[in-house]
Amino acid sequence: MTLGRFAPSPTGVLHMGNLRTALASWLSARSAGGRWLVRMEDVDGPRCRWDLGEAQLRDLAALGLESDAPVLWQSDRSATYREAMADLHRANRLYPCLCTRKDLQLLASAPHTEDGLRPYPGRCRERGWEGFDRALRLRLPDGHLAWDDRLLGVQEEDPATLTGDPLLFRRDGCFAYHLAVVVDDGDQGVTEVVRGSDLRSVTATQLRLQEALGLPRPTYAHLGMVAAPDGSRLGKRAGALGLEALAARGVSPAEALGWLGWSLGCLGRPEPCTAGDLIGAFDWARVPKGEVRVPAAWT
Repeated sequence: MTLGRFAPSPTGVLHMGNLRTALASWLSARSAGGRWLVRMEDVDGPRCRWDLGEAQLRDLAALGLESDAPVLWQSDRSATYREAMADLHRANRLYPCLCTRKDLQLLASAPHTEDGLRPYPGRCRERGWEGFDRALRLRLPDGHLAWDDRLLGVQEEDPATLTGDPLLFRRDGCFAYHLAVVVDDGDQGVTEVVRGSDLRSVTATQLRLQEALGLPRPTYAHLGMVAAPDGSRLGKRAGALGLEALAARGVSPAEALGWLGWSLGCLGRPEPCTAGDLIGAFDWARVPKGEVRVPAAWT
């Protein structure tokens, strides 16, 4: 059975790009007769707020997108992440990283990848073990690996050269995104990950971490980004084009949902609808691969 998930960070209002991702994930799971979960990725300390998470859940509910299980908050999962790090340490896959912000600025001289990333050069790789109270990185093996993206087709990359060894535990005591997302997908039994194309570049790194932890590989689909009418990026923390802002412009949740459904190839034209109306029309073959822009009348 397909088990999809939507995993926002509670750092601001969900904008139309976030909501499009949520709807695509929900429709993909529902059209396959599967289940759908919501998870709050709130491991990033002070930037994440419970009230913002609750506001995001209300916006999802306004579109008819509600989790089939209690919402998981990553801030409740520290013990589970520590167990995963212990497993990686026993497998000799972790090493402490003592690089400061100033040290990491040296990466500015490294060549950028096509995604604008600078790979970590591995300067602390040969350090001896210094305990779990340090920043910790995963030692990646060299070599390409491939995965089949449901929207983009077969992708192949070497994460060791693309991103370098990823940080799993930060100096401030916070667990890093890569560790939390991979462990939670595995524990929750997620079989399908739908997310924005801005995260495509980290997929190979997360596949390597799944391998290291002995976790199954979900399928992936990376959606094109949603931009403002002028092509600029929407910003979640600025509340750009969330449901509340749209309501102030006279756009109802049903109208917003109709545009989202149209942008995913489910409707011939944007028109008010419910999420349930879109299930039978959803097909990954009809989902556009590139960027979409919100209507100028909404801004």
